Amino acid sequence: MARPKTDTRDRLLADAMFYVAMHGVGDLNMRELATALGTSSRMLVFHFGSKEALLIEIVRAVEQQQREFLERVTAENEIAPVDRLRALWRHLIDPALAPYERLFFELYGHALWGRPHAIALLDGIVESWLGPLSEIFQQAGVPAERSRQDARLAVAVARGLLLDLLATGDRAAVTSTFERFVATYEGRVEEPQR
Repeated sequence: MARPKTDTRDRLLADAMFYVAMHGVGDLNMRELATALGTSSRMLVFHFGSKEALLIEIVRAVEQQQREFLERVTAENEIAPVDRLRALWRHLIDPALAPYERLFFELYGHALWGRPHAIALLDGIVESWLGPLSEIFQQAGVPAERSRQDARLAVAVARGLLLDLLATGDRAAVTSTFERFVATYEGRVEEPQR
């Protein structure tokens, strides 16, 4: 059942996002979270249903913020299409996003295992990125019929490299790898011989 969207709910979600960023989700329970947010666990349950549902809402809100960032960058016509991808990458590897990215991958795994509290996360988890990224690839000269494939590839590359960054902490290596991917759209990397 969809929960009502209210100013109180939005405020609680924003506060919970901040709390999770500062403290992680390790042993998070609703009572402690409610106390930290200055509310009751009953109110959190009323607005979100469960701790797991609240965590899904946090992931969705962060994902939405990232897509909105991409929309703002895309609207800046003076930025070359591939530089928009670079701007998104620099944004995504900001250490402030790491707690959310850990949560994203944790809940993504739960959803892939079919855990009921997380399955809803899969709705649009890839598809919601394909439109905006496809547009960027078309602006970079990729034919429209191939642009969605390249957009899907970009999602896979970015998520794979974010996992790499979280696991290794090697920011230079993952950024260099992302740059190699992006450079293929500028003709900097030779196509393999067939």
